[in-house]
Amino acid sequence: MIIVTGATGKLGRRTVEHLLERVPTDRVGVSVRDPRKAQDLAERGVRVRQGSFDDPASLVHAFEGAEQLLLVSLDRTGEECVTGHRAAIDAAVKAGVGRILYTSQMGAAQDSRFQACRDHAQTEDLLRATGLPWTALRNGFYAASALQLLESARHTGDIALPADGPVSWTGHDDLAEAAAAILTDEGRFEGPTPPLTGPAALDFDAVAEIAAQATGRPFTRTVVPGEAFRKQALAHGAPAPIADLMLSIFAAARNGEFTAVDPTLAELIGREPATFRTLLEHTWAE
Repeated sequence: MIIVTGATGKLGRRTVEHLLERVPTDRVGVSVRDPRKAQDLAERGVRVRQGSFDDPASLVHAFEGAEQLLLVSLDRTGEECVTGHRAAIDAAVKAGVGRILYTSQMGAAQDSRFQACRDHAQTEDLLRATGLPWTALRNGFYAASALQLLESARHTGDIALPADGPVSWTGHDDLAEAAAAILTDEGRFEGPTPPLTGPAALDFDAVAEIAAQATGRPFTRTVVPGEAFRKQALAHGAPAPIADLMLSIFAAARNGEFTAVDPTLAELIGREPATFRTLLEHTWAE
């Protein structure tokens, strides 16, 4: 039995679909906050149980019988994030889970400039302390984040963002397929994986060129001072912690934390991962 948390989210749902292509349906289970959102999975024979990171007892029940658990990282930051992950890891130990796989991130480190990477590093320490077999999927930085940052530029033609550095932007679909490949070939990685990245590390100057090539329209790259960017984010309704979190992505990129490009993802999925241009064209076509 393989249990996936966050199975109604962007990465978890895709991973479940890839698992169902590889193993019998009765070997797949999901732990979700709202089982109604996974009703279609239940109808296909997937075991659906309610599990909330804020209710450890529900997680123990949701994880029951799992040989492997894919713990999809929470969309939270700081202590709130690590506390939720701790609850899930403790529940996995109580439920007798055989192996935990965790969706970490390239650049996970205690001294990262990016809060999420510090949270991932703390979670990896919690996994290490369990004594259980575990794997941290060091996922490349999600290309969806870059595309979100480009949303206004898509209309204005001006990529007005803080100074950055090269980032290995990586697609959710490729990472989900890699997770499924690892889950169905147990023990392939012990501890952190190599960085699971797209085929190139790009800064936003390079992204501007790609956007121009993809659309046939000119794109400019304007460097916005950090404090001005923060004020803009606040003016658009972002809470201060989110504005600071966004700003820290650029600080970490300038620090070279997301520059690694590694062949492991391609080896896992049996092809070159999607390029940023492909992901941009697909998203903007929608």
